Amino acid sequence: MAATVIDHGYQKQAPMGGMFNPPHPAAIPLRGLPPIIDERARVLILGSFPSEASLAARQYYAHRQNQFWKILGAALDRPLTEMDYAAKQAAVRAAGVAIWDVYATCERAGSLDSAIRNAVPNDFGPLRKSTPRLSRICFNGGTAGRFARILAPLGIETLILPSTSPANARWSFERKLAAWREGLAV
Repeated sequence: MAATVIDHGYQKQAPMGGMFNPPHPAAIPLRGLPPIIDERARVLILGSFPSEASLAARQYYAHRQNQFWKILGAALDRPLTEMDYAAKQAAVRAAGVAIWDVYATCERAGSLDSAIRNAVPNDFGPLRKSTPRLSRICFNGGTAGRFARILAPLGIETLILPSTSPANARWSFERKLAAWREGLAV
């Protein structure tokens, strides 16, 4: 079962590359963040792994140039960029959205997804039971989206959305927002 990629209204099959790369000499072991999730979740947004800025701040999408909170806020019609992190978490949960990453731990030098090595996935087994309303998993970018096939046995629809990372410069903000609005419409 291939994941669906939202490409400004057009759907295409996502490529499935390798998820594990050889070790990098400068890579260090890292542990991800706990999920922002509760039983109201209808949509789960999965990134790959937190950036260095996010790990340091202990907050998802803390890098100032990442458009995640701006795009999510516009898609949900909530002023997320004006809120502190605790308020963002509460607003996201109230909107029926959950946020997590596909990897629990990995080794990485820097923040690029391409530098992820020796990744260990999060345990998604209890997800169906703890979030009975969950009907869609949206992946924030192609690296996270490679995980769609592994989550297929959960029986939840998967969509790969354009990455909100500043590294994804080929997509304009407006084009990303249109895709995210479509992806979050459940």
